[in-house]
Formats: sequence, C-alpha cells, structure tokens
Amino acid sequence: MFETGNVEQAYPLYRRAREQEGLQSARQLLRMAYVQEGLGHYPAALYYLSLAQAWQPHHTTWAKMVELAQEHRLTGYPNTWRQNLAITVQRYYYRLLQVLLVLAVVGGTLLLVRRRTADRAWWAAYAIYLVVVGLYLNLLGPARVGLVARARAPLMAGPSAGAAWLTTAAAGDRFEVQGQQDIWYRVHWQGRDAYIRRPDLLLVE
Repeated sequence: MFETGNVEQAYPLYRRAREQEGLQSARQLLRMAYVQEGLGHYPAALYYLSLAQAWQPHHTTWAKMVELAQEHRLTGYPNTWRQNLAITVQRYYYRLLQVLLVLAVVGGTLLLVRRRTADRAWWAAYAIYLVVVGLYLNLLGPARVGLVARARAPLMAGPSAGAAWLTTAAAGDRFEVQGQQDIWYRVHWQGRDAYIRRPDLLLVE
C-alpha cells in the first residue's frame, strides 16, 4: 500500500503492527516518519526518526532530524563532528560489545581451568580487561533521550511545580534524560539539570 502511493492509508497499519503486534523495523519507522512529515506533524516525524535512529543509527537519518529541527527552531539536535563520531560509535556499539563479552567469558574460563598454574599477572590483566569493558558499557553506551510531547512544556529548576521556571520547551525539542523523580524527568539542559513533567516528555525506547 505504501509503495503504491497510499501512504496515509498505510500509516495506521504500520502503527497497529508496532503497538499491538510488537512488529518494528527501521524501514517501518522511517516510513511512518515520512507520512507524519507529509501531514505537517513534525514532532511525530521526529519521534519516529528518533526511534529509527536508535534502532539502526545512520548519518542520513540524523541529518534529516537536524534538517527538521533547524526548520522549526528546535533544540537538542547538534550537527557537530562529535555527534557524527557518536553516531559512528553507536553503529558498531553492540557488535563490539558482543565481541568484548565473548572474550571476557573465554578469558575467564581459561583462567579458571588453569587457576593453579596461572600467575598473578594474568589475573591482573583480566581484571584490567573487565574494567575496560565496564567503562565501554558506561561511557559509550547510547544515551537515554526523550522528545517534548506538547507545545510550551515548562522546564523547572527542581522536581516541583513551585520550583523556579527555567524556560518553555517546544514540541519536538530533544533532551538527554538523566533520571526521574516522582512525576518528573531530570534532563540535561544547557549544561545543567532541569526537570520536566513525565507526561510532557516522550521517551525514545
């Protein structure tokens, strides 16, 4: 249906397949984003693009997100060499992680088998290797991000309606999520922590 040009009729079928049947692919998400962009629903288009980027990171997908964000003056979509490097790392993150974990299991098994003959240097090297794997998991893992779900969502200095008001976020603004507290998400905003109500932020999961 999509390929014959009936893109709007195909969208609810894609959505039902994703939400009710649990079927999802990067191609499906990109097509859903295409439909929403054509309808002028750019926050929804950015959400599906974000899901596709999380599913299969690509520079072209990010470039489209940056294009939409710049067109509608949204924040959270950097177009820098650091972001491009991060996308490259994310593309191979899970493959490299699998290799690192397999080597950790093999190395640990060999050391256990030869625990009586293996000297301390091998155990020390294995411990350092595990530290490197831990750093890889914590420092290079994909960041948890969310998109603002409604227009004029307030960002507060603390997790309370009585906290100081910082700014008003636009629908489609993108933030890195640091944690949550009660009905609030703690997000990274201009080098500091800010808080936004959970219903106002749609997590990219």
